[in-house]
Amino acid sequence: MTDERKRELLLSLIPELCAERGMRMESEADSSVDELFPTFRALVNTRPALPASEAFLAGQDELLQGMIAEQGVAEIGDSAPSAVDPRLRLWRGDITALAADAIVNAANSQMLGCWVPGHHCIDNAIHTFAGVQLRLACARLMEEQGYEEPTGAAKITPAYNLPAKHIIHTVGPIAAGHPSARHRIQLASCYRSCLDLAARSGVRSIAFCCISTGVFGFPQKEAARIAVETVRGWLDGHGVDMTAIFNVFLASDEEIYRALLM
Repeated sequence: MTDERKRELLLSLIPELCAERGMRMESEADSSVDELFPTFRALVNTRPALPASEAFLAGQDELLQGMIAEQGVAEIGDSAPSAVDPRLRLWRGDITALAADAIVNAANSQMLGCWVPGHHCIDNAIHTFAGVQLRLACARLMEEQGYEEPTGAAKITPAYNLPAKHIIHTVGPIAAGHPSARHRIQLASCYRSCLDLAARSGVRSIAFCCISTGVFGFPQKEAARIAVETVRGWLDGHGVDMTAIFNVFLASDEEIYRALLM
């Protein structure tokens, strides 16, 4: 997708997002894509869970799919197989670019995505590049449920504009740097709940992010150990033909998982 086409799409999408809120868009006709996209992202990050027009969705979908394709889609084969268990793999990169059957999102208990404009968390990235359809789908699930998502449980939605087929959303424990026995049980439950839901949904490849190790403050090494032990134990006990990819973004997390898997 050319920069000119991206600019054209952004200059049509941003005014509609502003108009929904009774805002007036400042003149940005001369702005670059790098200047326009943060504005677009901030507006969708803070947009309520409402239906969007067909014209908006068509433009948004073209933009997001084009940007993801331009970044490069990663296949399961691009990840490194584990030397200790062939069912496990390790991949470092942006989870929104991974074409797994399902990717796991570290959600909050509202399950509506991150509302902080441009925040550098996985929840924000997944909702931004999946599109506004995702927040609406999550809102409908939560309305049907009638209460906030418990820690350690999981929900599944389509992935919309992402190369994955599904997103599995799970709420990890807030450890704040000092995990308790209950936090450890809850973290293991996140992985088991995701795998249970994946198996029921016909998923054969699932990519896990580093659940709870960001702002929720679960120490990375202990979280990784729990993740690998829980996933291996679940696979041993269920006899399901499933590949689990541990997706990391930071070099420090890659080093930790390499020690466990390689």
